[in-house]
Amino acid sequence: MTRKTRRLTLIAVAGGVLAVALGLVLYAMNDTIVFFNSPADVQAKNVQPGTRFRLGGLVKEGSLQRGDKQQVAFEVMDAKGSILVHYQGLLPDLFREGQGIVAEGHLESPGVFRADTVLAKHDENYMPREVADALRRQGHWQGEGKASQQAE
Repeated sequence: MTRKTRRLTLIAVAGGVLAVALGLVLYAMNDTIVFFNSPADVQAKNVQPGTRFRLGGLVKEGSLQRGDKQQVAFEVMDAKGSILVHYQGLLPDLFREGQGIVAEGHLESPGVFRADTVLAKHDENYMPREVADALRRQGHWQGEGKASQQAE
């Protein structure tokens, strides 16, 4: 084997190993490359308690309950279901019922989500594109399309 042939063989093998490694990483992250899951997605996927993910949807009207030591409970809903969210801490200033939010945390039990972070939209015209598109598909959000344009 000449020096050039050995070099090309080494490069080809290294490229193959990198391609296989990249494929395995992408396959392992297949279900976690989501910006959020809606309540309907969580119920459809039968997510197991203890699983960490982001939950997105609208805060259900009349579901907000405040307790001691900044304890808050509310329901996040979409057109097909809702999940009770428990959160301890200060909520964003713009948080209110009927508003789109994304909460990050883990599922405690079926139908109960423990959030460590709650994010709310920053003005009247903005909602993350993924949240707006999911709510549109379910026929629940009737925005004028501004959400998709501004989230870009």
